[in-house]
Amino acid sequence: MSTTAVHSLWTTAAEPLDKIPAPHIEYAQLAPTLIVVGAAVIGVLVEALVPRKGRYYAQVFVTVVALAAAFAAVVGLAAGGYGTTKAHIAAMGAIAVDGPALFLQGTILLASLVAIFTFAERRLDPVAHGKRVDSFAAQAASVPGSESEKAAVKAGFTTTEVFPLALFAISGMLVFPAANDLLTLFIALEVFSLPLYLLCALARRKRLMSQEAAVKYFLLGAFSSAFLLFGIALLYGYAGSVSYARIADVVDGSIQTIDPALASTMGNDALLLIGGALILMGLLFKVGAVPFHMWTPDVYQGAPTPVTGFMAAATKVAAFGALLRLLYVVLPGLRWDWQPVMWAVAIVTMLGGAIVAITQTDIKRLLAYSSIAHAGFILAGVIAVTPDGVSSVLFYLGAYSFVTIGAFAVVTLVRDAGGEATHLSKWAGLGRRSPLVAAVFAVFLLAFAGIPLTSGFSGKFAVFKAAAESGAGALVVVGVISSAIAAFFYIRVIVLMFFSEPKPEGPTVAVPSLLTSTTIAVGVAVTLVLGVAPQYFLDLAGQASVFVR
Repeated sequence: MSTTAVHSLWTTAAEPLDKIPAPHIEYAQLAPTLIVVGAAVIGVLVEALVPRKGRYYAQVFVTVVALAAAFAAVVGLAAGGYGTTKAHIAAMGAIAVDGPALFLQGTILLASLVAIFTFAERRLDPVAHGKRVDSFAAQAASVPGSESEKAAVKAGFTTTEVFPLALFAISGMLVFPAANDLLTLFIALEVFSLPLYLLCALARRKRLMSQEAAVKYFLLGAFSSAFLLFGIALLYGYAGSVSYARIADVVDGSIQTIDPALASTMGNDALLLIGGALILMGLLFKVGAVPFHMWTPDVYQGAPTPVTGFMAAATKVAAFGALLRLLYVVLPGLRWDWQPVMWAVAIVTMLGGAIVAITQTDIKRLLAYSSIAHAGFILAGVIAVTPDGVSSVLFYLGAYSFVTIGAFAVVTLVRDAGGEATHLSKWAGLGRRSPLVAAVFAVFLLAFAGIPLTSGFSGKFAVFKAAAESGAGALVVVGVISSAIAAFFYIRVIVLMFFSEPKPEGPTVAVPSLLTSTTIAVGVAVTLVLGVAPQYFLDLAGQASVFVR
């Protein structure tokens, strides 16, 4: 480099800069996320400033009000046309405000609101030392079985930090499907993953198993985040930008101007293919697709059941939203490269989840493998690459999330001396002991199996129809076979509950408070309404199926 060039660099650097332009942020359109983040910060302050007696009530109040307000904000934005005619890119290119983003944010907020009721439930465990307790550890920092834990239980402590943690996770989930550049995507992923790692470790009963689940989730989640970040770096090297629209333009070949600093790498297809594959791996891990599913059964089994229900529903919605945006907005020009890969992943996921679920003896593990199979069914809709594909996936995610939260809420009710009775053998004869609880659980299982007149049937029908119309008929055949295999183990549980003799030392069904009852009632209502009269919601998803670029 010549001295004149260096000298010119020095002189330009030394000149006084003009004022740095202030970023232009559309606060009204980011309101749903900002409300939830604000409430999470207030929750942290409640932990610091409110006396221990009042924290639980303060936290539940703040959380429920915030989620309801954020949902109202989403409805307001949708009513204002931001899902259709006014869809645009906000926050200086970081966040997309469009139909799919608003639909998924609304689904996440409603599902989270229903799930939070199970977090706040305090009627299921027997009263400990005169105090009502919930599903979470008395003192998270104390070693399981230690004197400090016994003292915390005796004093009637409860971990009320779960509410701000859940709010932070929800705020990340709201940004994840709306992210419009790769860095925002990564930050949102971390913001919702880290609180979930913590929440998984906080079970009151079976604490060692719960902590083991959290460590497994953390280690595998760190791997997936690393893959995602490496993929982002490679895509940046390929396109010279982390913005979705810019990467899509470089993939299409519509941008010819090359940044001289990136002249050697820009437009190099190897970077594009490897980078795209790594980002896809990171997202498929969050979705729980085979072969990135190994964390799912262990984490679902070990985490506190309210957290499992919340995670199974909300994380899937957020991750599929991000996956749709990546494939439809960033990489539509690579469709012939990623479609065969996604075909393979969808087929292995549907069959793997359904077949392995047959061998499970624990109800939470069974639901975990069932959620893996459902990820495969939803991927069939993703592969369609049509507006119908998007709307069917949105509908399926909405229907699936409420069935899942409802099912896990029922699991929290069946208890024996050691807490929740999750072994399948203990559920024998439940229909005779507690016909109502068994009937409600049967409704959820039938919805998972995709039996007509349940939301599961409407969702599967929409997804398979979109896949068949896009030419993926073979995939639909595999999907139907997997559904038949899955129906076997769902119906097996129903037969076990209603047609087996109850054991004398079998578990009891706890009587929940209004909180868990509301969660289960909402789950049943959504399952039946979306099964009997799905058209309005299918139309809603259809209107919300256009991405902004």
